[in-house]
Amino acid sequence: MKIALQEILHRKPDLCISGINHGSNASINVIYSGTMSAAIEAGIEGIPAIGFSLCDFSWEANFASAKPYIQQIIKESLSKGIPSGVVLNVNIPKITEHTPIKGIKVSRQAKGNWKEKFDKRTSPMGRDYYWLTGVFDLQDKGEDTDQWALDHGYISLVPTQFDLTAHHAIQNINTWELHVK
Repeated sequence: MKIALQEILHRKPDLCISGINHGSNASINVIYSGTMSAAIEAGIEGIPAIGFSLCDFSWEANFASAKPYIQQIIKESLSKGIPSGVVLNVNIPKITEHTPIKGIKVSRQAKGNWKEKFDKRTSPMGRDYYWLTGVFDLQDKGEDTDQWALDHGYISLVPTQFDLTAHHAIQNINTWELHVK
């Protein structure tokens, strides 16, 4: 996004589309996502932006079934506008002939985190390296979350913000004795 704005484009685009990438950017995954980082960078620059992800790592993943939904999200974003300071995080469930998309759910980010494990391996050149693996621990059973939508065959659309301030904590932390004596 930075190089596009500074060196390639001669004007700000009307909309930034990042992705579609393979793999989920639902829940905490949004923090680790290069796809969403590009969209967030556009949002910081005042460009409406959407990150799209397909929850399928297969080389034969079916992107085509999501096309009409993606087109509709883009059309609505252009005609109605995305609020300032907001970037859309859109995740598409794994699509098969037996599990078609049921629709789109505007959702909130589910609470969950990764329980990482590192596999120590040896390269063909005899050097040790580590391969990150793990299991996702979903701690949120709400039916209004991105993960619930995906698990039930819906596309999740989460309005995200890049202001990470915990506004609800400011009043409490302002009661701390922070004056150096």
